[in-house]
Amino acid sequence: MPADEALRAHIEALVRAGTVRRKTAGVQLEAEIRRREEVLRQTFRRYVSPRVADKILEDAQLRDTLLSTADSRAHVTVLFADLRGFTAISEQLEAHRVVPLLNEFFSLLTEITFRHEGTVFHMAGDCLMLAFGVPLEQPDSAQRAVRAAGEMLSGFTALAASWKERHQVEAGLGIGINAGEVVAGNIGSASYMNYTIIGDTVNIAARLCQRARAGEMLFSSAFKDSLDAHGMDVGATPLPPLQLRGRSNPIDIFCVPLESRMQLSTGRAAA
Repeated sequence: MPADEALRAHIEALVRAGTVRRKTAGVQLEAEIRRREEVLRQTFRRYVSPRVADKILEDAQLRDTLLSTADSRAHVTVLFADLRGFTAISEQLEAHRVVPLLNEFFSLLTEITFRHEGTVFHMAGDCLMLAFGVPLEQPDSAQRAVRAAGEMLSGFTALAASWKERHQVEAGLGIGINAGEVVAGNIGSASYMNYTIIGDTVNIAARLCQRARAGEMLFSSAFKDSLDAHGMDVGATPLPPLQLRGRSNPIDIFCVPLESRMQLSTGRAAA
C-alpha cells in the first residue's frame, strides 16, 4: 500500500476511534448526570416533599446555592413540635417498643409537613423542627404553618389514643410557631454538614414549643400579624407576655388549644 494511502487509512481509523470515544464519553457523562440528579433528588427529599424537591432540581441557581457553603437570609415561619410524655413512655416500655412509636410520630408529622410543602430541618429525640418559606419562598407560609399545626394536633390525638390502647401509655403534642428572618445554609464541618436555619426567630419558636402544653399551639405576635394580614382568624387567645431568658423585653404570645375550633378564613384583611 502506498505511503499516502496508509497514512489516510491511519487517520481515518483515528477519527473513527475518536468518534467512538466521544460517544462513549457522552453516554458515560449522561449516565453520571442522571445518577447525580437522582442523588440530589433523594437528598432534598429528606427535607422536603417530592414536589418541592423537583422544583429545586429544575432551578439550577437555587440547587447550586443549597449545595454551596454560602448562607442566605429569608423571612420564614418556623414550627417546633414536641412529644409530651416521652420520658414516661421510655420508662414504661423497653427500647425496642419505643422506637416504632417514634417512627409513627415522626411519620405522621413529616407527612403533614410535606403535604403543606414545608421543609424538615431537624428531627431529634422527640422533637421536630420545620419551616415554611425556605428554601422556596412562600408568601402564604403562615397559613401553611397554622394549617399543618392544626392537622398535627388532630392527627396526633388519634395516634395517642392508639398508643394508649396498645401500650397503656399517655402522650400529647405541643407546638410552638414564630415568624421572622433566619439565616439558612449548610452548617457543620468538612466531614459533615447539614442544611439548616438559625437565628432568633428559631430560638423563640423553640421556647414557645417548650411552653406549650399537650394539645396546644403557641405562637408569637409576629406570627399572628402574618395571619391577620391574610385575613385568617384561628380563634387565638392572648396569654400573658412571655419573658425569655437573655431578652430585655417580653414577647406577646397567643394560644390555640386543640379543642378550639379554628376559623380559617381565606379572605384578605380589611385595609
